[in-house]
Amino acid sequence: MQDSPNGFDTPMLGLGRKDWLDKLEHIAEEHGHFQPLGPRHCATLIEDKPVLLVTFETMQSIQTRDDTGQPLGWELVRELGWSHLCILSDGDTWFRDPAVYGYFDRLSDDGFFEDFERIVFYGAGPCGYAASAFSVAAPGATVVALHPQATQDARIVPWDKRHLDARRISFSDRYSYAPDLIEAADSAFVFYDPHQDADAMHASLFRRDNVNLIRMPYFGDTLEPHLLEMQILFRILAKAGAGKLTSHAIHKLLRTRRTHLPYLDALLGEIERQKRPYIKALLCANVATRLKAPRYLRKLDLLVQAANTGRLAS
Repeated sequence: MQDSPNGFDTPMLGLGRKDWLDKLEHIAEEHGHFQPLGPRHCATLIEDKPVLLVTFETMQSIQTRDDTGQPLGWELVRELGWSHLCILSDGDTWFRDPAVYGYFDRLSDDGFFEDFERIVFYGAGPCGYAASAFSVAAPGATVVALHPQATQDARIVPWDKRHLDARRISFSDRYSYAPDLIEAADSAFVFYDPHQDADAMHASLFRRDNVNLIRMPYFGDTLEPHLLEMQILFRILAKAGAGKLTSHAIHKLLRTRRTHLPYLDALLGEIERQKRPYIKALLCANVATRLKAPRYLRKLDLLVQAANTGRLAS
């Protein structure tokens, strides 16, 4: 892929919606193609070989992410020379649109996916649902899905009340029930926080022989920002593209959480709720020693004072 003088490396953050879409279309057309898919979806392709990353993203999430204002996969395109197919939605549409189905049908019928040595599908939340469901178009792909939903069909998941607007969308036609469709993947990695009840229940529906369930306790229901902040999301995707992603490799990367204060704060909060002062003291001492975090230093001082006066409490 040739370097572009027209701004492939230029941040798009802060552009108005029309200017952002115009810039996106211009860059995509220069390096591959831009394809509108009905009124609320479009596809951008940055084409190279031999690895294809397919991401599902919302325009809103890209424009509010505090980095380049570009689709996630473009960084891997620049650094690793991959191809990147991004399916974009305007809002949480769940990508339930015949135009999107038809696009994947055409790619599959044209043998597009057969041109790549490895293919990785990625998405988070509703986009993780889509990455899981549409991966069936490229059998043998690897899927990385962050807290995906299995479906929003009220007959199957009546307990999930978080996305009531999605109940108006049909989840009974093509590319619909993600856990069945993900079976075509060579391997899939479903990340979720087991303390988020709805996410954990969806994850349990994905239990298949080729699916690895990756528990991420105390990370909540927005895993992508955490993985980006810990600088391991791209490393996970890079390992997937190299055919080296395993549960063991992921858990090694997740050791970074030991220096990730939002995770440590959530863990501390749970320990405080359980009223376990000695475990709290151990955590505060560990974090205070390693990270010199002022909040943990103060809490440790209070715990030491309480212990010295015989009043150690949570």
